[in-house]
Amino acid sequence: MISKADVQKAREKIKDMIHETPLDFSYTFSEMANNSVYLKLENLQKTGSFKVRGAYNKLLSMTEKEREKGVIAASAGNHAQGVAYASRLMKIPCTIVMPEGAPLSKVQATRGYGAKVELIGESFNDALDYAQVLQQKTGVSFIHAFDDDAIIAGQGTVGLEILEQLPDVEAVICPIGGGGLIAGIATAIKEKKPEVKIYGIQACACPSAQKSIDEQKPTMIEASPTMADGIAVKKPGERNFATIQKYVDDIYCVEETEIARTMLTLLERSKLLVEGSGACALAALSYHKIPIKEKKVVALVSGGNVDISFMSKIIEYGLLEGGRYFSFHTLIKDQPGNLQRVLKLLADLEANVLNINQQRVGVKVFPGQTLLQLSLETKDHAHIETVIATLEEHGYKITVVG
Repeated sequence: MISKADVQKAREKIKDMIHETPLDFSYTFSEMANNSVYLKLENLQKTGSFKVRGAYNKLLSMTEKEREKGVIAASAGNHAQGVAYASRLMKIPCTIVMPEGAPLSKVQATRGYGAKVELIGESFNDALDYAQVLQQKTGVSFIHAFDDDAIIAGQGTVGLEILEQLPDVEAVICPIGGGGLIAGIATAIKEKKPEVKIYGIQACACPSAQKSIDEQKPTMIEASPTMADGIAVKKPGERNFATIQKYVDDIYCVEETEIARTMLTLLERSKLLVEGSGACALAALSYHKIPIKEKKVVALVSGGNVDISFMSKIIEYGLLEGGRYFSFHTLIKDQPGNLQRVLKLLADLEANVLNINQQRVGVKVFPGQTLLQLSLETKDHAHIETVIATLEEHGYKITVVG
């Protein structure tokens, strides 16, 4: 296990190469969470996530001979960019193995930093297995995404910054994938202020660290697809697990809907583009997964690397889940004025019509009828219920779509 001294040494080595990211107080999330919530904005770090901290520290700890041979790493995206970026600056040959389903923006960014990228397998673990085989064949140095002391110490520098930016912090909420980030932060904070609570957050679709704590050993799990791809690691690192056992107070999980809504709230209210894994800590606070109230809390916003095309889907999903978007169809008589009557009712209800479609031919559409399909912008779920009730009171049979 690393110590706080290791983290401090790492900070000295990388201080001229990284940003000291802002710690931003959020009124929005403070109200939602019933705590004083501060956002540690690692999504504003170089390469868009905290990963560059550990990557720099690892490469700087290598010998000149090791650097000349080159490095290889496996990553779903953020570690890939951190290693590729650091390798470019240090002129180190770099190969990155990523899962075939890795976000396109992360693949392109990694290649843009000059790394050779190979897309292998369906998951991070598939990419990891292939990268380790390739490393054995080539003899280059393997840069593990999380189970490496230099990586952990580099990530732990986030914890030192938090203590300086908010000396009276009472709890830190951190996403967990392989565990490198939370292990480094917990070491840096607990060895100086053991009274500070450290909570880990995972996606319910991939609760490997939580399961490992229950089993009292690093445990491989079966995972489901999750939008928090950055922490979709099926087994935590051996080194990290020991630190998690020692220093992390508890681990909680968040659902996909909660992650999506939090991503949308961050974009809409805080003007921050955040990836799924980066939103998990705030999702746990916002949906009261953690039993704390009226505390000074720091939530790690760990990354902001998300495909814009995927973000558009998240916006639609978040709007739908939050009652901000509503689609339905109903049959009306195909006569002048009937469409106008429906639209008048919706206008009176302050529902904004986004799309209208009329279908006059169909199995259940009889002559003299039209199937009216509408998509609305609404305020919340209660507003949707009011719209449905009002239309039904006026004789329209409503079928909800989606």
